[in-house]
Amino acid sequence: MTTDTPLENQPAGYEPPKVWFPKTAYGGTFASINSPVSGSRFERELPVGKHPLQLYSQGTPNGQKVTIMLEELLAAGHSGAEYDAWLIDIFKGDQFGSGFVGINPNSKIPALVDRTTDPVMRVFESGSILVYLAERFGAFLPTKGRARTETFNWLMWQMGSAPFVGGGLGHFYAYAPLKIEYAIDRYAMETKRQLHVLNTHLASNEFLAGDHYTIADMAVWPWYPGSLSGVYRAHEFLGVEEYTHLLRWSKAIGARPAVMRGRVVNRINGAPGECLRERHDASDLDVLFR
Repeated sequence: MTTDTPLENQPAGYEPPKVWFPKTAYGGTFASINSPVSGSRFERELPVGKHPLQLYSQGTPNGQKVTIMLEELLAAGHSGAEYDAWLIDIFKGDQFGSGFVGINPNSKIPALVDRTTDPVMRVFESGSILVYLAERFGAFLPTKGRARTETFNWLMWQMGSAPFVGGGLGHFYAYAPLKIEYAIDRYAMETKRQLHVLNTHLASNEFLAGDHYTIADMAVWPWYPGSLSGVYRAHEFLGVEEYTHLLRWSKAIGARPAVMRGRVVNRINGAPGECLRERHDASDLDVLFR
């Protein structure tokens, strides 16, 4: 006797319906805020600080990309990159306020407003923000040739690959209300493949774009192996120590003063001295790094 239904479905006997519809309740870390529809859920204006650049974010790997970029720009002498960083607590659903949705209709951090333009410029999606800032200030993005193409190669690789790490492995390994072996194995396999891709490339390249430190490095660094070691606590599980070239690169990037500063902005979880809920002046960070 044969059957098309797996014997170990979760839950037992589950078969997908012809038309999916949301349950009244889900388990897991984000159960209370997940929804199949977009748009704002309540009225809330966003605060505005004194600087031209207003960042609305949280210190997740995607959020760190932008604060690292802003701190790198300031370290390179671009005073126009001064910014206010306002906390959007995604665990509390701040991203569904009307003001934030007006900047990013996708309700995901980070989102940036540039108030030097008329009308003001909204920029959402972390990769888009990195490119916008790089082109606005003429920094960390080569203007032509192989290095520019390589920068975009790796930036787009990260944007397409990270969902397998965060929404895939991170969710099922760290956040899901039950451990599903198939799901964890599926995403662990893909995550290790991605680690191997990076490790192989960095065996013969100092940075992702070759000899140039670029926005590609800033985009990849918080995720590999940062999120695996920190946010999801999967460092040992994935055997990250075997990727020696990746770890060499990661250590070098992490030692940069601007990276050390940027990675703590808008963070709400971490060791003492590793969290700065909001940033409105360079002196806010100076207190942590004096």
